[in-house]
Formats: sequence, C-alpha cells, structure tokens
Amino acid sequence: MKNLLEHKDGINRLLERYGVKFGIYKNGEFHEQLFPFDPVPRVIPAEEFDYLNRGLVQRVDALNLFLADIYGDKKIVADKVIPEDFIFSSKGYLPQCEGITPPKKIYSHISGIDLVQGKDKNWYILEDNLRIPSGASYPLIARDLTRQAAPRTFMENDIVDNRNYAQMLKGVMDAVNTGGINVILTPGRYNAAFFEHSYLAELTGSILAMPQDLYVEGNKLYYRQYEGKAMQVGTVYRRISDEYLDPMYFVPESLIGVPGIMDVYRGGNVALVNAPGNGVADDKGIYYFVPHIPFSTL
Repeated sequence: MKNLLEHKDGINRLLERYGVKFGIYKNGEFHEQLFPFDPVPRVIPAEEFDYLNRGLVQRVDALNLFLADIYGDKKIVADKVIPEDFIFSSKGYLPQCEGITPPKKIYSHISGIDLVQGKDKNWYILEDNLRIPSGASYPLIARDLTRQAAPRTFMENDIVDNRNYAQMLKGVMDAVNTGGINVILTPGRYNAAFFEHSYLAELTGSILAMPQDLYVEGNKLYYRQYEGKAMQVGTVYRRISDEYLDPMYFVPESLIGVPGIMDVYRGGNVALVNAPGNGVADDKGIYYFVPHIPFSTL
C-alpha cells in the first residue's frame, strides 16, 4: 500500500503520457479528461473472489439462455414466469432480432455486472449490462503502468493477474468468427470510450474500423483497406448502440451505422459482439424476475 501511495504521481504522469482519457459531454460540448488513478486498492480475498466469479458465470449463462428463449421459443412467457408486457414493452426488446440465432448461440460475449457490497458484508447485483459494457481497458493499462512504477507491489503480494483479458477477448472473437478478420467497430474519435476501442484493438490484433470502412456485398461484410482491397469480416466487436447499428433496420438517420449489417448477421455470415437486442435482459423491469427464472427448463 505504502509503495503504491509513493508512486501515485508517477503513475498519473504515465497515464497522461499514454493518453489514457475518457470523454464526457457537458452542455452539448465534448470534453476529455485523464483517467484518475486511485492508489488505494479494494482488496477482495481469494476465497471471496472465487465465490463471486462462480456466481457471475452462473448468472451470465442464465441470462444468455433467457435471451435465446425470448428471441426463440418464448417458453418463459408461455409459462407465465414473467408477464409478457414486461418483455415486449421494454425499450431493450428488438422485434427486428426475432428468430436470429447468433454464432455458437452466444448473445452476451462480454458482460458488465455491477456489484455492491452491503453493510451486512454480502454482495448484491446492482445491475446487469449486456449491451456494450465499457471500461475494461482502464484497469488493464493502470495495472500495467503500476507494474512499471511500483514492481515491488506485485512481487511482494499475491495478486490475481488481469493481463490475460486481451487473450480472452480475442479468444471469444475467434470462437464465434464466421470466416474472416476480427474488427472493433468504433463510432469515431469523439466517442467517450475511443481510447478503449483503440487500445483493445491493439491488444487483440483486431482492425479498428470506422463505419465507413465497412460495407455489405453478397450478404457478407467486408473491410475496405486503405489501398482499396477488401477483406471479409468474420467478427465485429461493435461499440455502437443497437439503434444506430444499421440504418436499414433501426434509426434511418444514423450516420454511424453500417447499412445491411443486420442482414449479414441474420444470415449467419458475421458475428456481432455483443448481440443486438440484449437490452431486454438487463432492463430494470426484468431485473426483479431474474432470481425467479427457472433456467433449467429453458
């Protein structure tokens, strides 16, 4: 702890040097600010961490099965476990995704489950985020820079390593890939999490693509290289909200979407990470019912 506190200023200077920023909109204007480094860690004992890990894996698996059922057989509605109004009136439910089965039947490839520890020392789920979870890059680079500035901290303490995140992300992109390159689709420089998009693209060896770099032809998705050559895309880790992803399916005025990408997805010719329509599973109206869902019957 003392070692980290002594290196706080040095680590913050490194974060500034590497341009570790996040953006916010205030009064209609885009502002960037440096990611603040907190040298005081939140220590979670190994046994407790293992317990949380197993529970979160179980929860994400269950929510994935829920999504498959909602856009498929809808057994949970027929069995009246959840009133259908809660599902079909949800802003996160997308009728355009009905009948689509994503590659490997995975809907939520990356899940951001927010946890809070109560005064009773028990852990509680604050909310589920299965749409476009953001923020993984910040602890990655902060931990990496901390290792450079205060190596003794990691030599003298048994700390769970997070450096395999990029390999895990690439692994899931490769696993669902339908044939082609991996792409991280960013709306552009003025997105709040643009640093993360570019950083994860570098770590995973993926192409960082703008919407205008992608196009559909013959029900397949292609990336247009700078010299004009085309490369087929097998997986898109998209950092664009559902409603702006494809102007032919959702908001027609969208300038950051890729026309026709949903047709390619429906045809099974590209994987979208995360799947569109996941918002129905992390809707606050559904949150109440999650503990009561009999996932073993789905």
